[in-house]
Amino acid sequence: MTSVRIKSAFACRAPASWCGALARVVFALGCLLACADDASLITLAKQRYGAAAGVLVQEWRELIAAQRGAPDAEALKRVNELFNRRIRFVDDAEVWHQPDYWATPIEMMGKGAGDCEDYTIAKYFSLRELGIPAAKLRLIYVKARIGGPSSSITQAHMVLGYYDTPEAQPLVLDNLIGEIRPAAQRPDLVPVFSFNAEGVYAGGAVSSIERLSRWKDLQLKMKAEGYAP
Repeated sequence: MTSVRIKSAFACRAPASWCGALARVVFALGCLLACADDASLITLAKQRYGAAAGVLVQEWRELIAAQRGAPDAEALKRVNELFNRRIRFVDDAEVWHQPDYWATPIEMMGKGAGDCEDYTIAKYFSLRELGIPAAKLRLIYVKARIGGPSSSITQAHMVLGYYDTPEAQPLVLDNLIGEIRPAAQRPDLVPVFSFNAEGVYAGGAVSSIERLSRWKDLQLKMKAEGYAP
C-alpha cells in the first residue's frame, strides 16, 4: 500500500491535456539543453583544432543522440565503428610529444589521431553516456602478442571490455581488430589489470581508483572542456 500512496502522490492531478503538454515541454527543454551542450563541444573543437575537428565532434554527438535507448549490442557496435573508422592510430610521442598521454575524447577527435588508450577512453565514456553502467565496462591493460600465434613478441596495449553480467566472458572492443569478439576469441591478448570508475581490478583484488592519477587528471580535463558524462 505504501508504494501505491507514493506513486499517487507524484501523479499529475491536472487535466490530462495539461499533463501531456507539460510532458512535451519538459522533453523539449531536455532536448534543448542537450543540443546546447553539443553545440558547445562542437564550437570548442572548431576553435581549438579547426573545422574538420568540429565535423567529427558533430558526427559523434549525432551518434550519441541516435543511440540513446538502443540495445547494448547496437550501442557497442556503433561506438566501436565510429572511433575505429574516423581516428588514425598514432603514438603519443608523435601526437603529443610525450611518451604517455591520456587524451580526452575532444582532444583525440581534435587531432583526428590517438593511441590505444585514447580509443578505449573515448569508447568507454561514449557508452557510459548512452546509459551502460560502469560495472559492465572495464578499460583493460593487456599484453598483445604481435606477429601471429607462435610469436613471443608482446607489447603493452589497452582495450575496452563489456561484461553483460559480472560472471560473463567480456566482449572486447579493440582498435586493432574492428570486429567485437568474445575474449576467448582473442588469445593474442593477455590481461594484466583493468579499471573503471568503481575501482582497479588485478589478481582477483579490487583497489581504489585513486591510485590511477592519470584517470583523475583525465576527468578534470574533461570537465574543463564541458564534457563530464
